[in-house]
Amino acid sequence: MIEALDHVQLAAPEGSEELLRSFYVDVLGMTETPKPPVLAARGGCWFEAGGARLHLGIESDFRAARKAHPGLRVRDIEAYGRRLAERGADVVWDDTLPGHRRFYSTDPVGNRLEFLEPLEASAYA
Repeated sequence: MIEALDHVQLAAPEGSEELLRSFYVDVLGMTETPKPPVLAARGGCWFEAGGARLHLGIESDFRAARKAHPGLRVRDIEAYGRRLAERGADVVWDDTLPGHRRFYSTDPVGNRLEFLEPLEASAYA
């Protein structure tokens, strides 16, 4: 039985770790978590905030995920969108999901990210 989503992995190009750290920590406000040594040798970075965990893995033939994306639930989406915009991230609002406020952004290597907040505590469908 599936209990929960443990993490989402996105791809990144070789040598992009510092750029990713700057974005995921400084812009999004996530915390970098250490990778086990055997996995750290492969490159990439892991980040988390609240119950969300994102793994950025290195791919030699990297192509950004422009359609596939993690959907990250946030609190006070208006303020969070301003935070991202003030730090230079694109914020593209989308009002097509009933019962939610949401926007899209991209990380510095082009991966699509969705940020959403239910309009009421009971709205999640």
